[in-house]
Amino acid sequence: MARKIINYIFKRKREKKMKDENCIFCKLANGEIPTATLYEDDDFRVILDTGPASKGHALILPREHYKNLYELDDEIAAKTLVLAKKMITKLTDVLECDGYNIVQNNGETAGQTVFHFHVHLIPRYKGDTVGLGWKMGELTEEDKEEILSKLG
Repeated sequence: MARKIINYIFKRKREKKMKDENCIFCKLANGEIPTATLYEDDDFRVILDTGPASKGHALILPREHYKNLYELDDEIAAKTLVLAKKMITKLTDVLECDGYNIVQNNGETAGQTVFHFHVHLIPRYKGDTVGLGWKMGELTEEDKEEILSKLG
């Protein structure tokens, strides 16, 4: 039993370090494709998006391949939010923007187009035309009770 646990732990560590050879974001995150890099460390590369929603739109890319948030290692998840905070704090001054959207999509239906976990840092400027809104619905008592009961 102990051997199985040890094998599982080491297998996860090996898998965690893997890249997807066909993933464009793996290549960008690991410096295989030249890009405008704003920040990098052992775990991440932050780059300017080549199809920006606004001036200064950046992407946080983990160097390791995770398809989406569901697969993301907890430590990398925590580091991602800390890095997002540091980046938008610095970039707000540099870009003189009025606010920020931090966007992360999971699954095609949610707008994910590249299946490598990443976070969009989208600067917002007064009067910009970035469209991230939705029509607010209403939380019904029935929905609330159903969700709470299913979560247990």
